Amino acid sequence: MRLGEHAYAIEVEWTGARDAGTTGYRAYGRDHVVRAAGKAHDLAGSSDRVFHGDADRWNPEELLLAALSQCHMLSYLHVATLHGVVVTGYTDAATGVLVEDGRGGGSFREATLHPRVTVADTAMLALAEEIHAEAAAKCFIAASVAFPVHHEPVAVVAG
Repeated sequence: MRLGEHAYAIEVEWTGARDAGTTGYRAYGRDHVVRAAGKAHDLAGSSDRVFHGDADRWNPEELLLAALSQCHMLSYLHVATLHGVVVTGYTDAATGVLVEDGRGGGSFREATLHPRVTVADTAMLALAEEIHAEAAAKCFIAASVAFPVHHEPVAVVAG
């Protein structure tokens, strides 16, 4: 690997074979486990309920939104530090739209992040909202997807 390259590895194990395996579309479960070396917890995954999955488990579409939201948050906190914006709280309620193509596939049309940032001082509000653009440009995950990732940030003052 070259300087600046980072490799990641995960394992996925399908646990939904049931008794019949893939003898029919409804014969098998979509349950699976996602794990990585050194992680304390596995992720219990499935497909979305509409695709015969288990609604109690994480589906790939939710994990993609989570990755976008996490990446933006981490980039934002970094950029805030560089600009002297003291962030004391951060939440996001990300949404996304997946469109089926009628042939059994589909793709995300868009995702929208709704970060709510709490800053330490009123004087930081304008800059706190402005630096979302810089954070978005630094997000590795957003730069890797083939659909637009919109941002609708709100900044508030602590207290």
